Amino acid sequence: MNITTISDTHGQHRTLQLPGGEMLLHAGDVSGRGEREVVLDFLDWFSSQDYQYKIFIAGNHDFFFEQNSAEEIAALIPENVIYLNDSGITIEGIKIWGSPVQPWFYDWAFNRQRGADIRQHWDLIPDDTDILITHGPAAEILDKTVGGIPVGCEDLLEKIKAIQPKIHLAGHIHEAYGIVEKFGTIFINASVLDFNYKLRNAPIEVKI
Repeated sequence: MNITTISDTHGQHRTLQLPGGEMLLHAGDVSGRGEREVVLDFLDWFSSQDYQYKIFIAGNHDFFFEQNSAEEIAALIPENVIYLNDSGITIEGIKIWGSPVQPWFYDWAFNRQRGADIRQHWDLIPDDTDILITHGPAAEILDKTVGGIPVGCEDLLEKIKAIQPKIHLAGHIHEAYGIVEKFGTIFINASVLDFNYKLRNAPIEVKI
């Protein structure tokens, strides 16, 4: 399965050039502040991309997905797009799980306190997950801010080390873009925008 990964498009999705393939994954922050019109335009664009499977989660900028009901959101998702929110799906035998939450980060959407509050979300992740998508990164892995401060989640890292998914995809910290393999997992920060919200980074392609 050829997979293209992206994250943190923040309304600039139509400026992206994607290679096409079998699966497209987006790790959240599709909008600037969850503006309905931006979300709808993203969904229209995302559904039109040349991939058999298109999956996304929300991010800390995507208030639309936090403030509206699951029923309202489901009514807007195109038939050929999959939206995950502490939920999963199996595609051609590949088990994928997605969650938008991250440790408390200013006053944005999907914030959770470190410790028991956020751990209850990670406890939902099935042990046989192949691809894990979270908006925020794991601790000490592609998680450093421009000031060099690591802001990833320690409990998420422990969960990943325990279940060893093939891929962990995140974004959130634009300046931590990249790919690294540790603990038997390929970690990807697929933020396509840089710290100044300029389109600088290419989509990251992987195979599973």
